[in-house]
Amino acid sequence: MSLDGQLPPKMRLLRAAAELLANSGGAPVSTRQITQLAGVTAPTLYHHFGDKEGLFDAVVAAGFEEYVAGERDFAPSGQPLEDIRRMWDNHVQFGLNQPELYLVMFGNIRPESRPAIVADAEALMEEMLNKAAVAGQLNVQPREAARSILAANVGVTLMLIAEPASERNLELSTMTRDAMIFAVSAEPAGGAAPGDAGKSSVVVAAIALNAALQASHSDQLSSSELKLFLEWLHRISTSPAG
Repeated sequence: MSLDGQLPPKMRLLRAAAELLANSGGAPVSTRQITQLAGVTAPTLYHHFGDKEGLFDAVVAAGFEEYVAGERDFAPSGQPLEDIRRMWDNHVQFGLNQPELYLVMFGNIRPESRPAIVADAEALMEEMLNKAAVAGQLNVQPREAARSILAANVGVTLMLIAEPASERNLELSTMTRDAMIFAVSAEPAGGAAPGDAGKSSVVVAAIALNAALQASHSDQLSSSELKLFLEWLHRISTSPAG
């Protein structure tokens, strides 16, 4: 069965490739399968994308552009952690709206092979978490926080995609989101000992100053002094709480 013949051939190829990749279960997808589903000939594929791998790259690139547009589709609130919540929700909604494309982007994971798309998505989240760090709202480094939150975000989205639409419990996404953000935030847990709170505040301050200095490109220190200072701050911010 072919896709809608009223779509331009290039768009049909992109959609056919995304659908076949998502449903392949890791098995190879042939040029013949793609062109048959798209209702075009192989030379049409070569004309638009060069070869099959070029088409696959285009599928992921187009998907990531749409993903980024969705992640940035709100005015910053001035509260970085609240904006992270909105990014999480946008991520889940993107996956549920376009499950086949999402599975191509985030679901085709192979052992010891980290897709570039994951690193790009982490960088997008880290950008917002840097603002939280500067504001003194993180108790871990922004990069570590981004990796943890995105891993949970992807896992929840894949699980929801796998469930029948009528049985999806979106409250699970909300609970996981809030738990992950709490885990990386500087909000003290109830019952924390005074000494622990003091150590935590030093780590949070170091993380905040580290993020602020890296973002500001300060010219108040020489490059060697700044490098040494940042190294000290990194050691403090990553030191064990004990």
